[in-house]
Amino acid sequence: MFRRLFSICFFLVAPFVSMSALAQSSVFDTPAPHAVIMDFETGLILYEKDARKPTAPASMTKIMTAEIVFDRIRSGSITKDTEFTVSEDAWRRGGTKSGSSTMFLKPGSSVRVEDLLRGVIIQSGNDACITLAEGIAGSESAFADMMTDHARNIGLSSATFRNATGWPHPEHNISTLDLALLAKRTISEYSEFYPLYSERSFEWNGISQDNRNPLLGSFPGADGLKTGSTEASGYGLVASAERAGTRRIIVVNGLDSKASRRNESKRLMQAAFDSFRIYKLYEPDEVVTRAKVYMGKSSEVDLVTHLPVKVGLARAARSDMNVKVRMKAEHSAPISKGDELGQLVVTAPNLSETIIPLYAGSDVKEKSAFGRAITALTNLIRG
Repeated sequence: MFRRLFSICFFLVAPFVSMSALAQSSVFDTPAPHAVIMDFETGLILYEKDARKPTAPASMTKIMTAEIVFDRIRSGSITKDTEFTVSEDAWRRGGTKSGSSTMFLKPGSSVRVEDLLRGVIIQSGNDACITLAEGIAGSESAFADMMTDHARNIGLSSATFRNATGWPHPEHNISTLDLALLAKRTISEYSEFYPLYSERSFEWNGISQDNRNPLLGSFPGADGLKTGSTEASGYGLVASAERAGTRRIIVVNGLDSKASRRNESKRLMQAAFDSFRIYKLYEPDEVVTRAKVYMGKSSEVDLVTHLPVKVGLARAARSDMNVKVRMKAEHSAPISKGDELGQLVVTAPNLSETIIPLYAGSDVKEKSAFGRAITALTNLIRG
């Protein structure tokens, strides 16, 4: 149990520990300017580096493009066999004429949604993205608004999309953390579509292209998701792997070359399994501490958590974890079970503060008028 490993410090409405100070004693780092390691099952962030700042996602955008399509298929508004026509605009801005990543679609041709999805996910085809966007929303800009609205609705507050491809735009941004959350959602909510991300190659118009994810086939258990690179974003990757029933998600962005993306993503994914673990601190309704009660029939009340308290971090950083309770020196009766009376504050290197509410574990009734008078008199004499 956690209390055998760490001591708990208590403080009364005091400042939190500075994460910048903790970062100086970091036990794990990466040259990637932006990075996240996430545990899939719990959603816990095991490691983060400048992960909450919105940045250009390049073709990692296409994870959201695909999700909108998945959602429309599931709702029945389109099917995998629905055909969309490739416009002249989609060909010019995303096809062979564009010089960007392409599915090699022919203008004026009709293409099934399922094939377009493979063009997006495996080949990173910009022409496939634009064709899907125009087919679903009428225009790419309307589809991008749809992507932004959907992102906000599912809690990705950093996301603003201006296109379906990830083509550079000053307002087209999402944080590395939100990319990890989007990946988690894709794997859990759209499991029937997720195997598309593990397909190694796809051929269209007589041209076969390999999946660009550098971990597929080179890291055991890796099965998705998406690369991205532009001059503005640098080289990035959202990836997931599963080993022995444990799944991890990593995101890197801002690296300076394809080789550094390949090498660093492998290193981070290996570390995700070997160097990080989940530490269980408290079970639901387990007593964390006791709070003093003024004018109550009981002089103290248990403080408990309502949910399991778990923290994920590097194994070597366990000794640097700080766990503190923040609460007032005393609470006045009456107190009802479930009243929030304090907070459990957990800090560790390379992680943002984790703040967990602490609640009264029972009711504490107020003393009678006579009892309050005696208490007040006693305090006056002592004072």
